[in-house]
Amino acid sequence: MPPKPEPVVKLSREAMAERVAWWKDLKPNPAMFLDTRIPDYERDLYAVIGPGVSEDPDTDPPIKDAQDFNIAYIGADPGKGASLHSHPTVEVFIPLSGSWAIYWGEGDEQQEFILEPWDCISVPPGVMRGFRNNGDEHAYMIGIVGGADSGKVEWAESIIDRAARTGMKLDDLGNLVVEAAE
Repeated sequence: MPPKPEPVVKLSREAMAERVAWWKDLKPNPAMFLDTRIPDYERDLYAVIGPGVSEDPDTDPPIKDAQDFNIAYIGADPGKGASLHSHPTVEVFIPLSGSWAIYWGEGDEQQEFILEPWDCISVPPGVMRGFRNNGDEHAYMIGIVGGADSGKVEWAESIIDRAARTGMKLDDLGNLVVEAAE
């Protein structure tokens, strides 16, 4: 016997409006992650669906109902992106414009792929990964993180030390604490 189909859900226009993120209304979060003040890792981060693995407890995405996945838009100038990090969830990257290097591993073990618009890569949980705009103009990419509770970011120790010199550190819960730069 086939399973019963799910009942049809009807939503009002007002209810559906809570599930729309308008690009013109999105503002980048300048303190979403520990590494965002380090010059090589400056980037624009827009939480769209759910807070993802944001270290800013005040991250307030326009679509809050994240039902097992979170989406962020990422914008960066050439050569900039995210430093090596990992988290306990799958992370998917889809470039919208430009050319993006997605790299993983540390030291002699580091490898990378160059992705162009509409390419897609899925990085498994626990893998140290990073990304950078590999092109010659500002570009955008979508980042998708799995899980209703996406956990917290694990950073390479060298990034924790560099971030501290910019006034960024994490509290015992893994939330960002922003102080004056050293």
